[in-house]
Amino acid sequence: MQSFKFLFLLLITVQLNGQELKIKKEKTLWNNFTYDMGNVFGGVGHSYSRPFHWKGKDWSHLGYLTAGTAFLFTVDDEMDNWVDGFREDVPSFLVSYGNEYGNPQNNYMVTGGVYLAGLFTKNEKLRRTGVLLISSATAIGFLQQVSARMIGRARPKSGDPSSVYDPFQIARKKNYDSFPSGHTMLAFTNAYAIAKQFKSPWIKAGIYTVGMIPGFARIVDNFHWVSDVAFSTVLSIFIVESIDKYLDKKYDQKYNNTGKDLSWNLSLAPNTVGLVIQF
Repeated sequence: MQSFKFLFLLLITVQLNGQELKIKKEKTLWNNFTYDMGNVFGGVGHSYSRPFHWKGKDWSHLGYLTAGTAFLFTVDDEMDNWVDGFREDVPSFLVSYGNEYGNPQNNYMVTGGVYLAGLFTKNEKLRRTGVLLISSATAIGFLQQVSARMIGRARPKSGDPSSVYDPFQIARKKNYDSFPSGHTMLAFTNAYAIAKQFKSPWIKAGIYTVGMIPGFARIVDNFHWVSDVAFSTVLSIFIVESIDKYLDKKYDQKYNNTGKDLSWNLSLAPNTVGLVIQF
């Protein structure tokens, strides 16, 4: 009987110790890191597969985006001429900031910094934000590189009008990769994802405004047409929202769980186009 009690207690102790070791293992930095990186790639794949699962509202949003972009295509040259009127008056530091912040290397320094801060402080909300930033930037960066080469639209600084294209480039051709705007995509993707951390609409508006500076700077600096930047901004929202929904199933903690992020509606009428943004 004594031997039986001893064996019983030994089995319980081993089981409890095993569970404790398992819990500790699950909380190690390495396991968190590998789990998060798996979700980065999972998020990228999820965002690319979403069109196969779209329903009525999703297709209507795509229709609005297409119609709005097509409209802006028709006025890109006129808008560029209008920007000529104040191009020289834009502060140089603003243009420099826009060009530098939207650069892929600088972008990954920011997104990587956010993620590592969450990883080492064991803050799941911040880790999730970092995963959202990295996966969104990766998804949108690859998409932009491929589509820009395939479309081959002339940049304003090429001297050609906005209707000139040199498509299906295997190697990048300078000044013929205008659409869409990579700087705009990366910058606004960051802004939109980071703004999810805050409830205040004023803070969100401020972050969105800062996130739009690179797109504005690229127009002023003759790298992009207005339609390039407008399309890229809205597409960034699509990508971030898609990956964020995927991460809902992967993490228990979520920023400010209000369910209220930026939403937009495009209205078209003869000779007019309107964009209503709510946040």
